[in-house]
Amino acid sequence: MRRKSSLFFFSFLIVIFITKNGPKWDFGIYIHTIPFGRDQAMADRSLARLHSIRERLGDNLSSHKNELVALFSRLVKQGKGMLQPHQIFAEYEAAISEAERQKLKDGAFEDVLRSAQEAIILPPWVALAIRPRPGVWEYVRVNVSELAVEELSIPEYLKFKEELVDGSSKNNFVLELDFEPFNASFPRPSLSKSIGNGVQFLNRHLSAKLFHDKESMYPLLNFLRAHHYKGMTMMLNDRIKSLGALQSTLRKADKYLLSIPPDTPYSDFIHRFQELGLEKGWGDTAQRVHETIHLLLDLLEAPDPCTLEKFLSTIPMVFNVVILSPHGYFAQANVLGYPDTGGQVVYILDQVRALESEMLLRIKQQGLDITPKILIVTRLLPDAVGTTCGQRLEKVLGTEHTSILRVPFRTDKGILRKWISRFEVWPYLETYTEDVANELAAELQATPDLIIGNYSDGNLVASLLAHKLGVTQCTIAHALEKTKYPNSDIYWKKFEDQYHFSCQFTADLIAMNHTDFIITSTFQEIAGSKDTVGQYESHTAFTLPGLYRVVHGIDVFDTKFNIVSPGADPTIYFNYTEESKRLTAFHSEIEELLYSSDENTEHKGVLKDKNKPIIFSMARLDRVKNMTGLVEMYGKNARLRELVNLVVVAGDHGKESKDLEEQAEFKKMYSLIEEYKLNGHIRWISAQMNRVRNGELYRYIADTRGAFLQPAFYEAFGLTVVEAMNCGLPTFATAYGGPAEIIVHGVSGFHIDPYQGDKAAELLVDFFEKCKEDPTHWEKISSGGLKRIEEKYTWKLYSERLMTLAGVYGFWKYVSNLDRRETRRYLEMLYALKYRDLAREVPLAVDGASTENGAK
Repeated sequence: MRRKSSLFFFSFLIVIFITKNGPKWDFGIYIHTIPFGRDQAMADRSLARLHSIRERLGDNLSSHKNELVALFSRLVKQGKGMLQPHQIFAEYEAAISEAERQKLKDGAFEDVLRSAQEAIILPPWVALAIRPRPGVWEYVRVNVSELAVEELSIPEYLKFKEELVDGSSKNNFVLELDFEPFNASFPRPSLSKSIGNGVQFLNRHLSAKLFHDKESMYPLLNFLRAHHYKGMTMMLNDRIKSLGALQSTLRKADKYLLSIPPDTPYSDFIHRFQELGLEKGWGDTAQRVHETIHLLLDLLEAPDPCTLEKFLSTIPMVFNVVILSPHGYFAQANVLGYPDTGGQVVYILDQVRALESEMLLRIKQQGLDITPKILIVTRLLPDAVGTTCGQRLEKVLGTEHTSILRVPFRTDKGILRKWISRFEVWPYLETYTEDVANELAAELQATPDLIIGNYSDGNLVASLLAHKLGVTQCTIAHALEKTKYPNSDIYWKKFEDQYHFSCQFTADLIAMNHTDFIITSTFQEIAGSKDTVGQYESHTAFTLPGLYRVVHGIDVFDTKFNIVSPGADPTIYFNYTEESKRLTAFHSEIEELLYSSDENTEHKGVLKDKNKPIIFSMARLDRVKNMTGLVEMYGKNARLRELVNLVVVAGDHGKESKDLEEQAEFKKMYSLIEEYKLNGHIRWISAQMNRVRNGELYRYIADTRGAFLQPAFYEAFGLTVVEAMNCGLPTFATAYGGPAEIIVHGVSGFHIDPYQGDKAAELLVDFFEKCKEDPTHWEKISSGGLKRIEEKYTWKLYSERLMTLAGVYGFWKYVSNLDRRETRRYLEMLYALKYRDLAREVPLAVDGASTENGAK
């Protein structure tokens, strides 16, 4: 066996001197070599797993030689290439008879094969990336000629994989990015079920270190003394300078509070408390102040992580929030359905309404007279095409203190006036960050307390701003394109002219490693499922041949990760049975949309039988959303066409799309409708901008006893799934991504495999036939979906958790070494020496010319 892993290694720490030049980073660099010791037991366990995989394959090669030789020989005969999991298993079924597979069934080899996420074939070798469970990876390769099995390290596997791309294997000097050494000494959970519960583990671990004796409590004291807002002292004043003084003061305050009515306003006893050393922030009434003081006394006497989290959630920390979402058309009306504009806009607008309500509630309960402010920072579009995207400042409806602040993209040639694709924004973002920093200073007259990035571009800008301002940063991916476009890493050069993934993947690495905490909507987003790889997990190890290898990009067990699921606006999306709330004024418009006999720029196709239930779907018209796949699935199944009509809302018939991918999907949709003669069965409606009417549209579809279908190849979360379920509409949705977690199959909806349209169609046929025989079956699934949403997917739960996370991570960042200074130095190097050059290679847009999705 070849060399295997060393338990002690060296890594370069690039120390970078920063000169103040706005958010731009100018560097002086020296290289220092630092040894990092790995945990011996963890390394031993890792080696044991690898030996186990290797030995299990080896044992099977001995005991089932003919069958396994047949399989691997079949793979090798295909020549150089790469197979995905479903392809690997298809080859297994083709190579080995069913009788022989029964002998192997549930055995070690089939278990390994089912865990394989890809196979790299370079005759006579077949290498497998094996994932025994979420977040855990091992790599082996089999020599078919010699029937030998050996394990590979991550760099070895990636180098082997690079040989699929001509010439890359000849380069022995490749930049390898490895973030693992910076986190090697920091404990993290090891069970897959702990993924996404980072704050709980962080509290348990750091609490044990922080509170091991009385003297170690001083960071908490200093944290409370540091609370100020625009010159106003909060929590503690200078009278309290020691832990003893703090405990004595708290006991005196406790005794006093017991002597007055619980509903006594804080303003009635503020002067007495100030004399003791206590300032505003403890609560608005005697009872609430008493509860907060008791939480702190409990912490000082017998600290535990739950009490710590509860206490931190009560103290004032977050008053100004900045939310970054630069690309697309960000506005409150007339933008949904435009390229790059969809669920993320809805998510943020719903998020800020819930967040402002929670901030106001907490500020009131803390006894403070502070006006919070939330700014959604996006791009200003002078060519606003009938939207408000050319307006600098726009108040968010339904809020008191939240606005959209728009800042233009600019170069030394002036302001860019028109929309450009999210794949082309990279050259503008550093200057954009400078401009945003200046605009924020003017608008807030204070430093933000929390910066939230959205999507890759917003997260990069959030990283630059948080770095410059020293502010707590939260990252929300929404979608990581690497998962949506298979093999976009290994074959990145083929995608580069159109998508510029080299910039995007580099920006993603910077943001996810720079941020203080990461919010995901589901576990799936982080670490997938038993059978599918999560969005973040796909960034654990990958290669962009000729550019760099990522040996350890992100660890899904990192305590940064927290699952905080959003909801749907309950004023818009509510149960179809709530007759008194139904928006019946829209019904004539909806009937026109669905059933009118003419075709125009808003709808194509006619539904001949108005009595049939409707399968309904609504999404952007791009490849990943797979709306054309839904039409094809429907067209192929005659029985499904007999049972139900199909209505899809996607794209815009009224104007020619500037998005190349959308143009291709338009052509495909028309050809499918013609090929399967679907006119009379399908209604294809242009993107609908009116969210309120869309809510009633879901309910109208429910009235027909129809269903919602979300057919995406991959969906990060699935906001339309939550919306449909909230309206009581039985929902079928992709098994790849968030919907697989939102829906409990057969209870609150159904999972479909978008790659197996025939099976998905049969599932729909089965459902509608059962509903025909027994109408209560439809109602059962409808009720199951509603119950699921109420339990897990509401904006109230979301905003409470987000505020708590901001406080907890802000606290640990202040009192510990959670600012990960070494990691950030490494990121500065990556930004300055790699990202900047990549961004410069992206052609600048020319106003008046079409540049969407890389078309120059």
